[in-house]
Amino acid sequence: MSDVRHVLVLPDRDAAEEAAEALAERFAVTEEPQLVRDALAGEDDAEDAQWLLVLEDAQDRLDPAELDEFAAEWEGWREEP
Repeated sequence: MSDVRHVLVLPDRDAAEEAAEALAERFAVTEEPQLVRDALAGEDDAEDAQWLLVLEDAQDRLDPAELDEFAAEWEGWREEP
C-alpha cells in the first residue's frame, strides 16, 4: 500500500465544492476529499484564494491524466507531486 495523494487546484470555493461532489460519481471515491483554502501570503481577500481538493489514493488507483481532465472542467489543474 502506498501513501499517494492527489491535489486538485481549483479557482474558487464553488468550483471546489462541485468537484468534490462529482468525484464520487466519476471516480467512485468513497472518502470525502479534504477542501483547503490556499491564499497567497498576505492576501486576505477570498477573490485571491485558490481552493485545493486533497484526495487520498492509498491503493494508487486514480489515473493522474483523468484527474487532470476532471480538474480542467472547473478551470483547475492537478498539482504534480
